[in-house]
Amino acid sequence: MRHCRWTSLPGVTSTVSAGAMSASGNLMDFLDEPFPDVGTYEDFHTIDWLREKSRDTDRHRKITSKSKESIWEFIKSLLDAWSGWVVMLLIGLLAGTLAGVIDLAVDWMTDLKEGVCLSAFWYSHEQCCWTSNETTFEDRDKCPLWQKWSELLLSQSEGASAYILNYLMYILWALLFAFLAVSLVRVFAPYACGSGIPEIKTILSGFIIRGYLGKWTLLIKTVTLVLVVSSGLSLGKEGPLVHVACCCGNFFSSLFSKYSKNEGKRREVLSAAAAAGVSVAFGAPIGGVLFSLEEVSYYFPLKTLWRSFFAALVAAFTLRSINPFGNSRLVLFYVEYHTPWYMAELFPFILLGVFGGLWGTLFTRCNIAWCRRRKTTRLGKYPVLEVIVVTAITAIIAYPNPYTRQSTSELISELFNDCGALESSQLCDYINDPNMTRPVDDIPDRPAGVGVYTAMWQLALALIFKIVITIFTFGMKIPSGLFIPSMAVGAMAGRMVGIGVEQLAYHHHDWIIFRNWCRPGADCVTPGLYAMVGAAACLGGVTRMTVSLVVIMFELTGGLEYIVPLMAAAVTSKWVADAFGKEGIYEAHIHLNGYPFLDVKDEFTHRTLATDVMRPRRGEPPLSVLTQDSMTVEDVETLIKETDYNGFPVVVSRDSERLIGFAQRRELILAIKNARQRQEGIVSNSIMYFTEEPPELPANSPHPLKLRRILNLSPFTVTDHTPMETVVDIFRKLGLRQCLVTRSGRLLGIITKKDVLRHMAQMANQDPESIMFN
Repeated sequence: MRHCRWTSLPGVTSTVSAGAMSASGNLMDFLDEPFPDVGTYEDFHTIDWLREKSRDTDRHRKITSKSKESIWEFIKSLLDAWSGWVVMLLIGLLAGTLAGVIDLAVDWMTDLKEGVCLSAFWYSHEQCCWTSNETTFEDRDKCPLWQKWSELLLSQSEGASAYILNYLMYILWALLFAFLAVSLVRVFAPYACGSGIPEIKTILSGFIIRGYLGKWTLLIKTVTLVLVVSSGLSLGKEGPLVHVACCCGNFFSSLFSKYSKNEGKRREVLSAAAAAGVSVAFGAPIGGVLFSLEEVSYYFPLKTLWRSFFAALVAAFTLRSINPFGNSRLVLFYVEYHTPWYMAELFPFILLGVFGGLWGTLFTRCNIAWCRRRKTTRLGKYPVLEVIVVTAITAIIAYPNPYTRQSTSELISELFNDCGALESSQLCDYINDPNMTRPVDDIPDRPAGVGVYTAMWQLALALIFKIVITIFTFGMKIPSGLFIPSMAVGAMAGRMVGIGVEQLAYHHHDWIIFRNWCRPGADCVTPGLYAMVGAAACLGGVTRMTVSLVVIMFELTGGLEYIVPLMAAAVTSKWVADAFGKEGIYEAHIHLNGYPFLDVKDEFTHRTLATDVMRPRRGEPPLSVLTQDSMTVEDVETLIKETDYNGFPVVVSRDSERLIGFAQRRELILAIKNARQRQEGIVSNSIMYFTEEPPELPANSPHPLKLRRILNLSPFTVTDHTPMETVVDIFRKLGLRQCLVTRSGRLLGIITKKDVLRHMAQMANQDPESIMFN
């Protein structure tokens, strides 16, 4: 990600404040309509939520009043009302289509590392064998049309030379995919790297990062996502799919002036797009809506909830129509269990929750330490080399172990699966009772065979490998999601615990804890359920999700009766992880990158006052202000040139310091520029005034410039004795950029969002400069 400076100031960081521009029509007296770029924001600045809301209210009021004038205006008002639903429909269609294409491409390119289909090289292994008439059920993974690289190049399928060639081809393909991905990101779209969720959260809180949701980012992220997932790196596509869906949302919102000209309304669309992204990532429309509400959105009105639901529904329907996995399901690891869970099993479920919380804490701390090292040392200067090295290490270690060689989604699918009569996995290599005559769906617990013990060792090694390699993979300059690796870690731990409990119950069914519910010959324990609970616990430990996580997991499995185990594990993992630190991985990355994000979940309990935080402080130069009717155009232009503040309080005079309003830097520049071009008589020594009536001037004075209409007459103010706890709450809930501090109507200073973030960092014994955008 490229590093950009967030222009900040001791005086004013953000934009005009709370009070909206009641006169949001014409912004200059000498113009009939607003001049271009008014109301827009510069890159790496924060929007003013209240101002945006007020502008939308004015726009809506104008449309409603005009709709009564003619049939055409009435039709236009209907089109305006329906534009939101049209945007949601388009987002759902495009997000679902892209997710389907990504799934199909990943399936083919992952298999390409191991072999190729002779009848059609664009077929994956499974598709190739579907079309073959010579495939039998017992050998359904082997068919003459699919050839491994050793069979194709050496005409050998077994032996040392065949294994070495397959090994080398696996590594070479992985390196090629990873190199292509990092090169595309570096050259065409630097913003396409990472998960995207920390930045989406920051953007939804009101920050402007131009280009982050652009068309190039959408295209490159979609292509490189296929490449990095196929390369076998320990990352997933679920998080980046949220970024992809938000890029779709940004693209379609730019087609409708209702959203393109209002940053607040645009963010409502992006919240719904995030829901659609999770919907297609997990096949969980309701979970997607709750994820957007719980995890990423800053402002989520009821209207956005319905539209998010509609977008998620359309996206899921589109993906279901494409049917990328050929099983009529939206995800690869859909499972159904047939055995109920028992109260005694809550203890191992809670233990998995504890493991998930500990893993979440370990991962967050180690990953942030590594990412900080990457930012502050020479390591960050070689992103391509870093990706190549990590890919090579991953491929070399992953290939010998069948559980790390396969794609992570397939691994989770295998770990979630219940062992039916037709399963050929090593995890289902139990010793069967020859006299068993039971329905297929109700196979009793059996002693573990050699294959299960082998699988346990391989899973233990795979677990250690995944834990370590994911720490170094997440945060590299390629698209990288965290959902799937976290779920894989939990699923491996859960499956091993599940097999352990199952064997304990089989061999010691007379113990008091098993006696009531696990009789000999019964199907008591489902190891796949433990894998699912472990996956939920680890994902919850890393992201600190709770409600949306449980809903996503039960939508994945289709089993309502397993909500209690999932809830127990999710809550336990959050409690354990929160005991070591309140930050999830996304909040930690937001702070690492210095984004100006005021988290609603953070509590501020310190007893400081507004006067302790406001600028200017003692020893600092006085606050830069404009007077209402005594400054010339040249004075204002000099002030703008010599400072980088984003706005200036307007006072009656420098002596009285009585507050009149607040003028935004950008609009001052545009107003003066347009006045010089369009209004005669405006020169450098023209007086600028913000009052209704012009000041009394000598007869030979140049024409004055009236700028009252760019003045915010109701800036948000607090007194100097307002507790900072209240100020922080105001900034969070109203989305302010700054508020002015007064005493008896006299201006004392200003508090910006940046000042609030600095103060909160200082109170938490952190470096106040480290939290700024760099």
